[in-house]
This record gives sequence, C-alpha cells and structure tokens, in this order.
Amino acid sequence: MISQEGDYILRCPKPVDSAHDPSRYDLIPIDTLNIGGTFFQNPSTRNGVGAPLVAVERGENPQFRQHYALRRVYASVTAVIKFAGRRAELEFIDPLTIDQVTLSQHAFPLAADFTASLAMLVARERPDRIGFAATLRPETYVDRGRLCQLQQFDQTRTPVIFVHGLQDTPVGWVPMINSLRDDPWIRKHYQFWVFSYPSGYPYPYSAILLRRDLDGIARAFHSRKKIVLVGHSMGGMISRLMATDAKDRIWRSFFGTTPATTPLTGETRRLLQEALVFNHRPEIKRVIFISTPHRGSALASGWIGRIGSSLIRTPLLASIYASARQSEIADPAARQLKRLPNSVDTLEPKDRFVLAVNKLPLAPGIPYHSIIGDRGRGDTPNSSDGVVPYWSSHLDGAQSELIVHSGHAAQRNPEAIREVERILKAYP
Repeated sequence: MISQEGDYILRCPKPVDSAHDPSRYDLIPIDTLNIGGTFFQNPSTRNGVGAPLVAVERGENPQFRQHYALRRVYASVTAVIKFAGRRAELEFIDPLTIDQVTLSQHAFPLAADFTASLAMLVARERPDRIGFAATLRPETYVDRGRLCQLQQFDQTRTPVIFVHGLQDTPVGWVPMINSLRDDPWIRKHYQFWVFSYPSGYPYPYSAILLRRDLDGIARAFHSRKKIVLVGHSMGGMISRLMATDAKDRIWRSFFGTTPATTPLTGETRRLLQEALVFNHRPEIKRVIFISTPHRGSALASGWIGRIGSSLIRTPLLASIYASARQSEIADPAARQLKRLPNSVDTLEPKDRFVLAVNKLPLAPGIPYHSIIGDRGRGDTPNSSDGVVPYWSSHLDGAQSELIVHSGHAAQRNPEAIREVERILKAYP
C-alpha cells in the first residue's frame, strides 16, 4: 500500500474460523450495484465509517443443511481500515452485529447496507421462480423445503421465523425483513429466519416438515431464545398448528378410534400420526397471523380452486392416503373426496382437517396477533382481502387485531409491516 507519505504495511487479522476467512468470498462494493425492483424500493442503510460490501461465498457450503444456513452465504459486511503509524489493518465487520467502530479512541457509527445482500441473493439464486412450480409438483422440490437462518446465529437475539403462503416463497417476506432491519432496536434484539416449503402439499404435512426442522435447530443450537412465528395465509395455518394442542382428538375425528387401535401400519401410521397427533411447540413464544384463512376460503372451493387443485400432483402422499382411507370414518359436515386432499383442498371451509382444527383453542400461554387485509370497502365484519374474508381470518382471543387497507398480500403492506414492528418492540 503506497501513499504520498510513503509505504504502508497492510494486513488482515487472522480469521476466528474458516467461515470468516475473507478468501472464501467475493467482496462486492455496494456502489457498483444497481438495486431496484418491487421488493427493494426502500433500501435499509446506515451512514457512517467504512465501505459497505456484499460478501458472496464462492462455493456451496456442503454442510448448509446441518447448519440451517443458506446454500451459499450472501452477507452484508463493512470494510474498515485502521491505521497505527505505518501499519494498516483491514477488517471486515458484520454490521448486523456491530453498529460502531473505534478509531483513534473515538467511536463512530459503522456504515452499513442491509438491503444489498438480500437483493443479490434474490437476483442470483432466483428462489421466487419456484413458487408456482413447487405448488404443482411439490415432490420435485422437496429438497427446497427447510428452515434457514438469514444471518449468523446469535443466542442473545430472539429468532423470528417467517412462513410464506400458497404459491409463494420466502422472497415474499423481503420488504418486511428489509424494513425491520432498518430499525436499530430490532436488529439488536431479533434475528431473522425463513421456512421454505413446497406449497402444493396439504398444509398438515408442511407442518410436519416445520416440526422436524424445529427439532433440528434445537439440537444444532442448544442455547437460544424462544421463537416468534410470523405466518402469511397458509403459512399462518401452519404456524397455528405449532401453537395448538390436538393430542389425539383430530385422529379420533378421522378414524373414530385411538391411534393404538386403528388398523394402520408402517409408513402410513407413522406419517399420519405426525400429521394428526401433535401438541404445541414449547419453543414458540408468540405468533403473528397475516391474512390467514383459519376457517378456509371460499375461493378454494370455487372453480378457480377446483382447477388449481386438479393440477397438483403428490404421488407419494397419495399412496399413503389410499392405504388409510379404508379406516377413515365419514364426516357428513365435511366435503367428501376420493383422493388425497392437497394444499388447495385444505384451504376449503369444509375440509375436514380445517373443521377439526377450528374446534381446538390455541395453547394457553402462547399469545397471538392478527393482521387482516381489507380491499377498501370498510364493511367489516363483511370485509375481505379478496381471497380471505374477515370471518375466516378473525380469531377470538387475539392480543391485538389490525385491519389494513390491503389485498391478500398484506405481508408487503406498509401498515402491516409497521404493526409487526410494533408487536416485536412491545413484547421483546
């Protein structure tokens, strides 16, 4: 390193571990990027000392599943050079963890860009492209279903897990995550995760996948705080099952007998017990429901829903259902199907699982909140977000309920985002 005053010796501190070795990453200056589009209209940045960068891991991490991490890291970092005489030390700092830097015994804000890493992840990996395909052919995309941390794990920060809805992907949460990260208090107290799943599966099965991953992160991260779940649409229905004590009541409503006395064997018994016999997850601290059709949506039973339902294929689960169907008892209140219910079917108001769950209260001690869309007619309780009517999304006993001027995609609505921020701050 050469200046008009002579040579400087530039060095980089030894990384604390291989994951923090700068040589593993491409380091891209933010000012070389052009960030825009629907999801990135309001960039989250912080003025200060240092050069904001995006660190992109060159290779895929072979242990990304075990660590519940991204396949390839896309992280916001800030480069800072500290001088001591003729020596200069180059540091790469995580701005989500550190918000100040000390230079010459004075503390300065650390410059940061919290948006660019998300934007580059979406632009390069294009997870948004698989939402519809994973609905029609969920078993083709089963490897995409997993719980994933969006930043380095910190046992002092409360995990917030975002669960997307039908035909969506975690990309639908980008505006909310981007906005929440703009708040320094939120950054200090929370860490963000997403649960991705092929949304063509019936949602009780998607809930199995989430429970398995919650078991996994309990093993991988022994010391962590309780979790806040934020679910949109069908993601809210999945989240509700994490806060419900069903025991064997749903099983009995399906088969008329206890699990032990129902004549099922092998994989059929195991999978159905996972789907129908469950209790609330003790690690869940709070749940926020957004545009959630707790009692189903008439759109699912209309002609649009019928067409969508007919296109979804789940051959593995279909064989499980076929072997269990002979033991199932009829429910005259429910819609009768001659095949396995898929995700669209399990959004119908007369789906027997939906009917059974709505007879069960949420577990005591897990507070919940509702954010409900209204297309602007202002006629609550007859209002709707265009997909889910108020009578389906309203839940008695909610700690708060906010109706926002929005269609069904309320998770991207500024009022809804501010309400999630309010809830997170009010109940740390």
